[in-house]
Amino acid sequence: MTMTESILKARHGDRAAAFMELIGDTIRISERTIGPVVDLIIRFTLAQIFFVSGILKFAEWSTALYLAANEYPVSWMSPVTAAYLGVSIELIGAVLLVLGLATRFAAFAMLVLALVIQFNYRMFDAHLFWAALFGWYVVRGAGPISLDRVLAHGLGDTALPFAAAGVRATRWLTRYAAPFYQLVLRLWIAATLFAAVLLPAADLDGAMAGMMHFFGALLPVKSALIFPRLAALGCAALLVPGFAVRLAALLLLGLTLSAHMVSPEWSDDLYWLLVLALAALHGPGVLSIDELIVRKLKKVFPQLDGKPAFSLEGLPRVVIVGAGFGGLTCAAKLRSARVQVTLVDRHNYHLFQPLLYQVATAALSPGDIASPVRGLFRDSFNTRVLLGLVTGVDTQRQEVIVGAQRLSYDYLVLACGATHSYFGRDEWEPFAPGLKRVEDATEVRRRLLTAFERAEATGDEQERKSLLTFLIVGGGPTGVELAGAIGELARYGMDKEFRNFDPASARVILVQSGPRILPTFPEVLSENAKRSLEKLGIEVLLGSKVEQIDAQGVMVSGQRIASRTVLWAAGVIASPAAKWLGAEADNAGRLKVGADLSVAGLANVFAVGDTALANAWAGKPVPGLAPAAKQGGEYVAKVIRARIEGRATPGVFVYRHLGSLATIGRKAAVVDFGFVKVTGALAWWFWGLVHVGFLVGLRNRISVMFDWFWAYLTFQSGTRLITGEGRAAPVEEGPDESAAPTLHAVRR
Repeated sequence: MTMTESILKARHGDRAAAFMELIGDTIRISERTIGPVVDLIIRFTLAQIFFVSGILKFAEWSTALYLAANEYPVSWMSPVTAAYLGVSIELIGAVLLVLGLATRFAAFAMLVLALVIQFNYRMFDAHLFWAALFGWYVVRGAGPISLDRVLAHGLGDTALPFAAAGVRATRWLTRYAAPFYQLVLRLWIAATLFAAVLLPAADLDGAMAGMMHFFGALLPVKSALIFPRLAALGCAALLVPGFAVRLAALLLLGLTLSAHMVSPEWSDDLYWLLVLALAALHGPGVLSIDELIVRKLKKVFPQLDGKPAFSLEGLPRVVIVGAGFGGLTCAAKLRSARVQVTLVDRHNYHLFQPLLYQVATAALSPGDIASPVRGLFRDSFNTRVLLGLVTGVDTQRQEVIVGAQRLSYDYLVLACGATHSYFGRDEWEPFAPGLKRVEDATEVRRRLLTAFERAEATGDEQERKSLLTFLIVGGGPTGVELAGAIGELARYGMDKEFRNFDPASARVILVQSGPRILPTFPEVLSENAKRSLEKLGIEVLLGSKVEQIDAQGVMVSGQRIASRTVLWAAGVIASPAAKWLGAEADNAGRLKVGADLSVAGLANVFAVGDTALANAWAGKPVPGLAPAAKQGGEYVAKVIRARIEGRATPGVFVYRHLGSLATIGRKAAVVDFGFVKVTGALAWWFWGLVHVGFLVGLRNRISVMFDWFWAYLTFQSGTRLITGEGRAAPVEEGPDESAAPTLHAVRR
């Protein structure tokens, strides 16, 4: 086999493996996201039914005794005992089911009760569905959102009698019994569908009535008559051998919903949805064609089983500096490529900088907008994450210098981001911190909250005014959002919390050297943003130049403004990547790159994001936005893969600008799509959805949405903590700055 044939074979294999991984990831993500929701719905549905029944019987105790004695008597138990036991199971079991506490025991008791009702009272399909769902909880337990899951680890390591043995037993059930129960559930559904086809509704009262009675005791046949006969027969034929079980379950789910639309009363449709959702989420179980196919695929593609797909020995080495949007995207796109990837960053987390201002203004906590990098690549066997500070690049030896260590590379991707720039007046930094790091945000938060606390304590009115004057330098998206957030915090977030002054009296000033704020936005949106800020009571000073900043305030166009809290949002400068390479850079320190984002004279060195100056936006420089960095990282990964695989490299990099956005507090934002411009509440909702979508990690998305929802309804911020001692400076000093958010223009 020639080298070319080997490369082509490996490429086709990688594509097939990537497709299989996509399917596997989709299933896993569905289990982790939709699965817990389905679990809650099932538990709450069953709990409601049994709790209501228990309450009604408890309220009409004579009826409960009558039912226990005459309707569904238990031969080996007195009616009174049976009534007490039944009501106790219904009430206590329902509560435990909702909490997800001792779920298996509660489900077992309720399973027995459901079977007693089915075989000793009246046969209904609902009873069979109850039994099937309770059986599921007996072998699998409650889902992630339950007290059982929270307590499991601790219980196994306690001195409580039989606790460790109980935890081991439940784990055994989940590991070994659950797959067999999936098999039983699958065959039960298939048998029901076959029975519904073979015993048509027309024969229910004829010769087939006796057989229907027999099947009706074990299978929910009547409710299965909602399915078209051909579809039911086809899906049953797939379910028996366990082939394409998830697809069959999804088809039946769709048919159930269609039937419900025709007949809006739920009857037993809801139970079908719940049972089929379990089959679709968790698959066929053991003894199935699907399982055999998966095992075979794992042998052919070891990466599907979490094993290395190929040896890394001798493969090209790709070093990526920076775990921002560009670096992460590039590393992610090289997951399945035949390369060794080393991702280096000075922090062990990826930070979503567009929302740093919300940490600074006590709306979010740092953990809401940061995700550990290692966790993102735990399943990428060809990717190594390294914590370290890059201090230089030796292009002759092709090595990246990380402290005393040197990393050899065949391809180098610089995605180092940027820091704030004081335009040659670095002595202002101690008095006017910016926002670029978590430490910067917590320092700004400390200064803001400390200013209010000192204003409460002082008896000097002039001192209080100075403390309650907050001045932001820079009218870009970061400055606008920071000013709006401080204005809201003062006006709404601290209502009635101070005794010596009204927080709403705080003065927030936004200083912009240009003729309008948000200069990269259309003028109509800039004016709308200015009006929104002024409605919040924020003073917007346009065409104003900052001439001096010190511990007591700011000199703005010859006017002295006493302010003890000054924040910088006026400019950025790129990382020192250009100095490392000795390459040409612009005034902001950005590396000048070619059409393929490579550095001039260094074909195997690329720069993306804030590190690069690329005229790839219709001849204009690509903006410093998260989408631009992600697009650049993805493009460079394609170039590297094409070179390694001997394919033609993609065409020149072209930035696709999808829009820009900025928010100005509650219900106010501006969004520019180019062809359409949106303001007000609709823009605010869109801004929120875009920013949540760009967050890394489901936990962060849920946490941020909850915090925003809570703050929106209550005007309460949950992280108003003054932490740290501040940094040694004449009075107060600070950190760095943050870029400006823009939609798909979300910033880094």
